[in-house]
Amino acid sequence: MIVSMFIALYATRLVLHALGAEDYGIFNLVAGVVALLSFLNGAMTLATQRYMSYSLGAGDRNQLKKVFNSSVLLHLIIGIAVVLLLEIVGMYLFGNVLSIPPERLHAAKSIFHFMVVTAFFTIASVPYDAIINTNENMLFVAVLGIIESVAKLSLAIYLPYAFSDRLIFYGGALAILAVLLLIVKRIYCARKYDESRIRRHALDKGLIKEMFAYAGWSTIGASGVIAKSQGVAVILNVFFGAVINAAFGIANQINAQLTYFSVTMLQSLNPQIVKSEGSGNRRRMIQLAMMACKFSFFLLAFFAIPAIIEMPFVLKLWLHNIPEHTVVFCRLIIIASLINQLSSGLQIAVHAVGRIKKYQVIISILLLLNLPGSWLLLRAGFPPFTVMVFAIFVEVISCGFRALAARRLTGLQISDYLFKVIWQALVPVTVAAGIAVIPSLFMDEGFFRLLLTGIISSLSVILCIKYLGLTSYEHEKLEEMLEKAITKVSTRLKPV
Repeated sequence: MIVSMFIALYATRLVLHALGAEDYGIFNLVAGVVALLSFLNGAMTLATQRYMSYSLGAGDRNQLKKVFNSSVLLHLIIGIAVVLLLEIVGMYLFGNVLSIPPERLHAAKSIFHFMVVTAFFTIASVPYDAIINTNENMLFVAVLGIIESVAKLSLAIYLPYAFSDRLIFYGGALAILAVLLLIVKRIYCARKYDESRIRRHALDKGLIKEMFAYAGWSTIGASGVIAKSQGVAVILNVFFGAVINAAFGIANQINAQLTYFSVTMLQSLNPQIVKSEGSGNRRRMIQLAMMACKFSFFLLAFFAIPAIIEMPFVLKLWLHNIPEHTVVFCRLIIIASLINQLSSGLQIAVHAVGRIKKYQVIISILLLLNLPGSWLLLRAGFPPFTVMVFAIFVEVISCGFRALAARRLTGLQISDYLFKVIWQALVPVTVAAGIAVIPSLFMDEGFFRLLLTGIISSLSVILCIKYLGLTSYEHEKLEEMLEKAITKVSTRLKPV
């Protein structure tokens, strides 16, 4: 995670320098869906993984094979449908909505078509991601993640020397990378996991129908997030042009890297939460879901607090030439993500139970409120960053709805959630943030202040979480995990 995060941030700097602010803005406007497809991929993977983990929790390997084979066919169908939808929507946007300089319109359209190809292969890889996550093979996830990051860094380094249009070259190379990653995952899974081999006789029409409905509603929920983010990007483009999309794209990039730790931790907890439900242990499932909410919030806060405080200087070190509005976009989008993490575990719990139709419809409607809200704010003359202020407001409402949905579907006690998650998460992080901001009140901006803020923030977050944010059960679990890690390391270090 650490390697991937730093490589991605450095690669972004190189790409921004090679493309320039306007082309980078066009890339994030038109092909930004590629980045957001990771969210769609995660949501669809969770839907497939739910059936796989449920089968493992019930100890039914034969059902697991049926789930995998059914999901391969299912995601090919979904991939084709998404391609058709994107192409239809793309034709309308290019002809009627987007504000792109005429001389860059051909490059923007080319990028869009490459993005559609990437979308198809990203969706087609979902069953393989799900089987890897279900078997909790985090080592392969880590290795493949580093390989992907190094490939993107190599691409960014080569970009200034590309003989063709740099923007078109960059989009095409990313599409090729998506195809290669799918091939690697398919070969690895076929050799490692017997249940991931394609078998026509393992197809189950009833299961396909059930999974199609479940994956369909999951996709609607994930598409709400993508439509919200890309819809806001389009609205910003209509009012302020392509350069504002560079600032918005950089903010999304920083947010994606900061939340990477939280997302990966949730990825490792997903199978345990769903397996608990599959084995009939609802109490443990709810406990793990609340722990996921709190720990993912803590992980993001650990990096977010110093980043928010020192954002202007961090951006100067990272990019040198900072597009206008980037600092405020970065700070606000991180705050919105922190709020989202407070209900992240509840989303997994709802998926584990499986009755998600009404939940996905309502959450999608709430998220899509960002579009009319952003349009009205900008139409009234408010500055660009107000779209993110409104997004924070929507996240608060969405968090409350997820808690209510979890109460109805899983039996979650709201009082437990308010105390064990909201109170025990916000209090230590607020205290830690208050301590971490002290250097910025008395020192001038600079590298030494950045270093001091990072040290003070890290220590205050760790201590405040330890003494103010954990229950006795969580203390016990963390100690068990630490003992296991120390034992494993010491065993491996012993001479043969």
